[in-house]
Amino acid sequence: MIHTFRAHDAVELAVLERSGFVESVHIGSAVVVAGDGSVVTALGDVTAPVYPRSAVKPFQALASMQAGVPLRGAQVAVAAGSHTGSLDHMDVVEGMLKSAGLSEADLGCPAAWPGDSTARAWLVRTERGQSRLAMNCSGKHAAFLWACVENGWDRKGYLEPNHPMQRAVRNVLEEYTGETVRHTGVDGCGAPVMAVSLTGLARAFATLAKAPSDKNANARAATIATSMLDYPWAVEGHGRPNTVVMEQLGVIAKMGAEGVLAMSTSTGASVAVKMLDGNGRAATLVGLTMLTAAGALDVPEVADVLSQVVPPVMGGGHTAGSLRLGSAVSALLGQ
Repeated sequence: MIHTFRAHDAVELAVLERSGFVESVHIGSAVVVAGDGSVVTALGDVTAPVYPRSAVKPFQALASMQAGVPLRGAQVAVAAGSHTGSLDHMDVVEGMLKSAGLSEADLGCPAAWPGDSTARAWLVRTERGQSRLAMNCSGKHAAFLWACVENGWDRKGYLEPNHPMQRAVRNVLEEYTGETVRHTGVDGCGAPVMAVSLTGLARAFATLAKAPSDKNANARAATIATSMLDYPWAVEGHGRPNTVVMEQLGVIAKMGAEGVLAMSTSTGASVAVKMLDGNGRAATLVGLTMLTAAGALDVPEVADVLSQVVPPVMGGGHTAGSLRLGSAVSALLGQ
């Protein structure tokens, strides 16, 4: 059986401390690459395959756009994002489907309750129940379906690995990571998920983030990078970590399930993180710290953002501890 890196190849990335007692330890691997793709910092095994999960949505969106889907503005960002299912998110996705002559019933992703409390209350109050539009991958799926309409491809099998849409995704992912996909499985939303290394993932984000300032770059990649920063609410949701990072730091940020996160500055300095236990609560802390240690971001701005997105450790309604850097990341700061 193919698997990702093992515990003995990982390092301590973060710890949770409660009342002066280290209660939990997050081990994993992480890599920082420069704009030219060269490795600046490597912690743990950064060459083993990982499932990037939703961290590769910008590249899935790129495949859809290259297949002729005329995404614009917030549509681009929601296709590249993992939204919270707010009413605004669902409106954008529904608009995409209508433009393709389709409806929610055509979506192949499962129905879900939205992460947004207002939208959830509305679905309950109106007795609509769970919705495919509210599923956090619905934007990606709407783009896939729209590509099928534009090209006359079979819509029913659009999630099959050998479908033209998914072959296009694979081609884009291999082009941007510079790697051959090592394994293909089924993601939580039903779409194929393709294994690459953390180093490849970071390099892909470096190329994407530099696209707006590179006259030789893929114009659609430039549109995706620009739209994610112009409509950060559509990528995740107001107050959510990826959105806050993009709003306040101008850093493209995209999380993935099972503790994956990729981020990149406009110069292409990029980080990719994988928490081996699958818990992503410390991924933003680790990723931004590593970019800061590499000189890609300024300390005060990062510290302010981290104060907003790193959850406190609570006890009895009061702060009882903290989620803090592990030894491997602290060492990068000389601590």
